[in-house]
Amino acid sequence: MPIFEVSENSLAPVPTTTFVALGMKERADLQRLLAARIEALEEGLLVLTDEFSGWSDSARRIDLLCLDTDASLVVIELKRDEDGGHMELQALRYAAMVSAMTFEQAVATLARFRSKTAPDDAAAQATLLTHLGWSEPDEEAFAQETRIILVAADFGKEITTTALWLRDRYALDIRCVRLRPYRMTDGRLLLDIQPLIPLPEAAEFQTQLGAKQAAERKERAERHDLRYRFWANLLEAAKPRTKLHATRSPSDDSWIWGGIGRTGFGLNYVIRQHDGRVELKIDGNVVTGAAAYAALKAEQEGIEREFGSPLEWEEPPAIGGWRICHRTKGGYRDAETDWPTIQDQMIEAMIRLDRVVRPRVNKLP
Repeated sequence: MPIFEVSENSLAPVPTTTFVALGMKERADLQRLLAARIEALEEGLLVLTDEFSGWSDSARRIDLLCLDTDASLVVIELKRDEDGGHMELQALRYAAMVSAMTFEQAVATLARFRSKTAPDDAAAQATLLTHLGWSEPDEEAFAQETRIILVAADFGKEITTTALWLRDRYALDIRCVRLRPYRMTDGRLLLDIQPLIPLPEAAEFQTQLGAKQAAERKERAERHDLRYRFWANLLEAAKPRTKLHATRSPSDDSWIWGGIGRTGFGLNYVIRQHDGRVELKIDGNVVTGAAAYAALKAEQEGIEREFGSPLEWEEPPAIGGWRICHRTKGGYRDAETDWPTIQDQMIEAMIRLDRVVRPRVNKLP
C-alpha cells in the first residue's frame, strides 16, 4: 500500500524506492540511524551496543543488541534487501550465543559502546538500573528471555513462515518489521516503518496465547518427568517380587505394558495424577477378543474371589478393547514420599491379578 500526498483536490502516491537505489548501507546508514532513534522500532528499548561480538570463538556480529524494560535481551538483525536472506537463522544463532549474558557483562558492553577508550562502568550501571527501574542489580532476573526483531525492506515467505512457526509452536518472541523508503518530489526521503509480525492489533492476544502455550509445555514436561521417575521407582521395586515387567524400561507414558504369553493380551500398569490401576487388556483388534472376554466373564465370581476383591469389567466401544481392572489410590502427582506406598499397592495387585488370570487366559481356545 503506497503513501499518498494529500493536496486540495487529489491524493498523489509518493513514489517508493529502495535502499540499494538510494546507496544506503546496512551498517553505515540504517544501523546508525536506528541506533540513534531505537524507539522507531519499539518503545522501551535501550541500545547496549552495535556490532556486538562478545564471544571468543566466532567472528559473527549482532547488528544491534538492546535491552527492554523487562530485562530481556533483544537481538536486532538488519537487512536492506527485500527478501531478508537468511536473517532469521542468523538471529537465532545470535540469540542463543548471547542468552547467557549477565548484568555485569551488559554494564561493560554499554560502557564500551559509549566510549571505547574510557569506558565508565559506574555510569553505564546507573543507566541500566534506571532503565529497568531497579534499585540494585538482580542477576537472577536479568536476561531470562532473549527476543528477536528482524528488520528489512521486505520479507520472503520463508522468513515469515519460520517466524510465525517459532512464535506459535515455541512461543519465541520473534518479530518482523518492514522498512520502506519513499522519495518525495521535492527530494525529501520518508521511511515507513511497519510491524508485520505480530500485527499490532493481534500483539496482545498473541502474547497471551504464547504465555498459555509456554505454561502448557512446562506442565507437559513436568508431567512426563514425574511419570518417568514414578515408573523407574516402581519397576525397580517390583524386580524382587515378580518377573512380569522385569524387561521393561521406564518411560514418560501413562502406562507400562507386560506380556502374558498371548498376542493381543497384556497385563498393564496405568498411572494418572491421583489414581492408578492394574489391568488385563484385550486389544480391540484381536479376532477372538469378544469370545475370550465372554469366557473370562463367565468365571467372574471365581476370578474375583481368588483376586480378593471385585474387579471392573469393561468392553468396547468405550475403551477400544476389553479390560478387567483393579483401581488403586494415589498417583504420580501425589507427594513423592507417598510413592513407595502407592507403588507397593500396585505391585501387590498386579501379582494377584497375574496369578488369577494367566492360567485362564492360557486355557482359552
